[in-house]
Amino acid sequence: MSADTADATVDTVAGNHAGDGTGLTDPPKGSGRSSWVIFAITMTMLVGSTVAMFLPLVPEAIGIAAIVLMLCLIFLRLPVALAMIVPAFLGMYALRGELLVESMFRTLPYGQVTEWTLSVVPMFILMGLLLWRAGLTESLYSAGRKWLGWMPGGLAVGTNIAGAGLASVSGSSVGTAYALARIGIPEMLKAGYDKRLAIGAVIVAGLPGQLIPPSIMLVIYAGIAEVPIGPQLLAGIGPGILVAVLFTVMIVIFAKRWAPAVDLEQEAEQVTWGDRFGSLVKIWPVPLLVMVIVWGMFSGTFTATEAGAAAAVVSLLITFIWKWGNGPFRAIADASVATISSVGAIFFMLIGVEALSRMFTLTGISTGFAELVESMDLNRVSFLLMMMVVYIVLGTFMEPLPMMVLTIPILMPTLESLEISLLWYGAFAVLMGELAVVTPPVGILAFIIHQITKEPEVNQGQNIRLNDVFNACWWFMPMAILVTVILIFFPEISTWIPDMASSNQ
Repeated sequence: MSADTADATVDTVAGNHAGDGTGLTDPPKGSGRSSWVIFAITMTMLVGSTVAMFLPLVPEAIGIAAIVLMLCLIFLRLPVALAMIVPAFLGMYALRGELLVESMFRTLPYGQVTEWTLSVVPMFILMGLLLWRAGLTESLYSAGRKWLGWMPGGLAVGTNIAGAGLASVSGSSVGTAYALARIGIPEMLKAGYDKRLAIGAVIVAGLPGQLIPPSIMLVIYAGIAEVPIGPQLLAGIGPGILVAVLFTVMIVIFAKRWAPAVDLEQEAEQVTWGDRFGSLVKIWPVPLLVMVIVWGMFSGTFTATEAGAAAAVVSLLITFIWKWGNGPFRAIADASVATISSVGAIFFMLIGVEALSRMFTLTGISTGFAELVESMDLNRVSFLLMMMVVYIVLGTFMEPLPMMVLTIPILMPTLESLEISLLWYGAFAVLMGELAVVTPPVGILAFIIHQITKEPEVNQGQNIRLNDVFNACWWFMPMAILVTVILIFFPEISTWIPDMASSNQ
């Protein structure tokens, strides 16, 4: 893996925006005058919301002003953690005075990050970065191509499956798409694939990876919602498999129109069974680690932290083997430094989440929203369909972490009143958050892939515009919505594995 890919992975895991720490996707570049107008409007809203927090308003209005202030700070490229902490403490000061703020500064940072369950976070991040440094990207893609190349759209299907494996161990959809775009898109274009299928297969390749353990996003959600990390990770397996299967089906359907006809017998002659099994030798660490983590937690042999520690140790040994003679100590050192940076950013963000959550409790926004939903007489399904629309709208200008931070603390009382499983909602929220990074008009993956496709060795002489990337996103969006609707009507897809695990222990 290139250094740029590793950096993109770290930035995404840490909740930053491709290295700049905003959590908000870059908008298309326009004229200088438009930029200044947007900046002026943002600054006006920032100053206005800050002033409003110290006016004699009802607590709910102060809470809304804090939300506006947070969004303005994110838009102005302040790191997500600071964008939460600043309005949280200003709101507390406005509501209760300096004694509460002083008490929170003393107790909140230590109390929030010393939870034993959070010790799994550095283990999973270290595991993912070690595997990236060991260089499994091309091997996974090659194995997927050899095993699935006989299918209609086999290259695209192989890209989709390889992406699920890469994202599950890296914790980064952005890093996965970055790596696969350089490998998969030119291969598919050379084979005669329509550019919409080639681009779309790469864009959706990382979506199931954030649901299949180990998933940093699910761990972060568990920290926000204060649910057990082990069961939360298990709750992502069913939805992750569902996403991978249905997107594979959609790719096969699209391949009938957008992929070249494949002579199955000729393809079978080109790739022997020896080649297929030989390709598995190079990727055995990925299924092994996923199996160790899932089986260990499911059987009760490991807690989530112990499973993460075991996976990190195995990854360390794999890195030594894979990089032996080619600088294993340098790879391990780079992964360790990046892990420290990422863990610090995540823990800082969790402090901000808790501060914001406590401020929302003081303002009464959380209970007020629950009462509003009650007054609307929404049942579980209608509420979740409404939230699906809300997340899709938020996804047009926000990344997954800010979306979760903004919504989860407010929604907790509502989820409890509607008897919605917090474990299930974790899988739902992470899936909707992942859709945020592909949703036009400013989904970050669209811009990253468009930038990569400008390179001649990637576009293979074809003119790939940003609009082409957006079109590829929209073609795959109906399946993403269908998956979400299936999860809403059949929550057992997510909950049956953690329920079975708890009954076995």
